Amino acid sequence: MSTKHPARPRDPAQLAKLIVDIIIGEVQDGASESDENPMAALGRAGGLRGGRARAESLSPEARAEIARKAAAVRWRKDDG
Repeated sequence: MSTKHPARPRDPAQLAKLIVDIIIGEVQDGASESDENPMAALGRAGGLRGGRARAESLSPEARAEIARKAAAVRWRKDDG
C-alpha cells in the first residue's frame, strides 16, 4: 500500500511556519488518517473480510483443490 505524502513547502521559512501551525492546531497535518477517503475505507474493510468469508463458504474438497493448484504453481520449475 502506498501512501502519498502531503506537499511540503521547499522554502525553510515556510516549512517552519507550517510545522508551528500544525503543532498549535491551526492547520491539520495532511498525513492524518481521518482524511481517508470513505469509499477506500469501505473497500479495505471488505477486502479484510473477503478471504475468510470465501474460505468458509467453500467445501473442504474445493479448498483442497485450490491449495493443490497453488502449491503446484509455487513449486513449478521455470524453463528459463
